[in-house]
Amino acid sequence: MIAALTGSGLAAAAGLNAYIPFMLVAVLARTTDVIQLPHDYAWVRSDWAIGIGAVLLLAEMVLDKIPVVDHVNDLFATAIRPTVGGLIFSATSSAQNLDNSAWMRHNPWLGAILGVLLAGLTHATKASARPVVNVSTAGFGAPVASTIEDVVSLGLSLIAVFAPLLVIIMLVLLALTLFSIARWIVRRRRRRLNRQVPAPT
Repeated sequence: MIAALTGSGLAAAAGLNAYIPFMLVAVLARTTDVIQLPHDYAWVRSDWAIGIGAVLLLAEMVLDKIPVVDHVNDLFATAIRPTVGGLIFSATSSAQNLDNSAWMRHNPWLGAILGVLLAGLTHATKASARPVVNVSTAGFGAPVASTIEDVVSLGLSLIAVFAPLLVIIMLVLLALTLFSIARWIVRRRRRRLNRQVPAPT
């Protein structure tokens, strides 16, 4: 159960910024005993994985704060964020020090699927909301929204690793936030369509 909560939190965080939870897991696995990755995922803590992850994290944090460029970045991240979410969920739920469930350890594919779904849902909402934020704020909202997303991703990742029971609360809050954002986007589009419909003569 604990591993599933850890994986869920990390996967949801990956939907906002794929490289924050990846780097947290990689660095902790490399430098501490907090996370001990199974043999199949040992490459995550390697020098080259951490180096590439650091470069991609820096690029993500810069590009995601530039209006229009952030939308292009989200298009590329459509494959990356769910994939990383699935990878991180599967890696952490397979780690023996996080879960005593033999079934979870022998069926890492379930963790991967759940991670992809969680990260994909978070990413889809983020990618849908960002163009609306950019248009409604003339682009000035992009760096603010991106910074908030980075902070939430980092906070959720830290909670997932160090206080996984709180992930339940965080996921409920995140789900309510995503629902509110989705409803706001739908209402905005309806208003715009209503304005475009010519009045009857």
